[in-house]
Amino acid sequence: MSRLSDDPENAHSSSLGSCPSLRDVHSINPSQLMARIESYENREKKGISDVRRTFCLFVTFDLLFVTLLWIIELNVNGGIEKNLEKEVLQYDYRSSYFDIFLLAVFRFKFLILAYALCRLQHWWAIAFTTAVTSAFLLGKVILSKLFSQGAFGYVLPIISFILAWIETWFLDFKVLPQEAEEENRLLLVQGASERAALLQPGLPSDGQFYSPPESAAGSDEESDEKQDSEKPVV
Repeated sequence: MSRLSDDPENAHSSSLGSCPSLRDVHSINPSQLMARIESYENREKKGISDVRRTFCLFVTFDLLFVTLLWIIELNVNGGIEKNLEKEVLQYDYRSSYFDIFLLAVFRFKFLILAYALCRLQHWWAIAFTTAVTSAFLLGKVILSKLFSQGAFGYVLPIISFILAWIETWFLDFKVLPQEAEEENRLLLVQGASERAALLQPGLPSDGQFYSPPESAAGSDEESDEKQDSEKPVV
């Protein structure tokens, strides 16, 4: 008998323990849920998240920084016009920095198109640009004569390589996980608001307030008191 009595108690306690979300839903303020949902909807109306905007800003910085270094390199050795003609019109893979600049332009256009305009939520685009950048720079460093041209022979390839991998790390470890977390949080808040709307008891209206009818026992007692009062006193 003790075992039989313990089993329903355990089953009841396990059923209560398995439903903490229902108690939490009752404790959630519906106004707070609606405020959270409105905040997430406002973020979606922006079209692009803050962390993705930061990533696009860093991609733009990549292009501008490599362009600045290339312009400085053109100014150092004999002036811009002379070196521009030498590196662009008389392009040589082993001695020109123009291809490193074009590589930065390629990364900028491809990543902005994929993650700003198309709002891609996958890492394949950044993996493609990083792989192309790494392979090209490794081949250029091995086959070219950049190291004999001074400090810029080291700076431009190294900076371009580092920026490409920083973009990969930022997208893979910051942008995509944070956006996925925000999307899951929005789904949880919406589900909690729906459950709260179903389980939250409504406030009674004015028509629901009424006075209970008088009991029969009370009426009998009053009638007995009236009869006693009407009896003549002897």
